[in-house]
Amino acid sequence: MRRKELTIKVCEYDTVGELPEMDQKLLLAAREASKNAYAPYSKFCVGAALLLENGEVITGSNQENADFTDGLCAERVALFYANSAYPNQAVKAIAVTAQNSHGFLELPAQPCGSCRQVLVETEFRYSQPIRIILDGRNYIQVLDGADNLLPFAFKPRDLE
Repeated sequence: MRRKELTIKVCEYDTVGELPEMDQKLLLAAREASKNAYAPYSKFCVGAALLLENGEVITGSNQENADFTDGLCAERVALFYANSAYPNQAVKAIAVTAQNSHGFLELPAQPCGSCRQVLVETEFRYSQPIRIILDGRNYIQVLDGADNLLPFAFKPRDLE
C-alpha cells in the first residue's frame, strides 16, 4: 500500500479591493451577470465572468428549467459560449459568484462537479491553467488551476 497526500493551493482575500485589478474587474462582471440569472425555482442566482487571452470578458448566468436537469450553470454558459465564439482564445481566468434571497453568499461560491470537469477540459484544450476566483462576502478564494478544484479529474489521457 502507498499513502499519498494531496495539497490544494488557495489564496484568500478579505475584500474585492485586495485583489489584483483584473480579478476585481472579473468579479464585478460576475456579480452583474448574476442579475441576469433565470432562477425562478431555486432563487439561487449565479454569475460567471471569463477573461480570454485577447482581453475579451465573457459573462454567463445560470438558466433553470422546470425540468431541473435541463438547466445550465453560469460557468458552463460562459465557457461554452467563449469556446464557441472565440475558439482560438484561451481562457485565462474565471470569476464565480452567487446570491440567494439573502444577498451574495457569505462563503465563496463553489462550481458544481460538472463545471469543474468542463474547467479541466478547457485547460486541456488550451494547454494552460485557468485562474479561478470564487466570491463570498466573508472572503474570496483564488486558485491557480482546476486541479485544485478537481484533483482526480477525468482527463483526455484517460481515454487512451
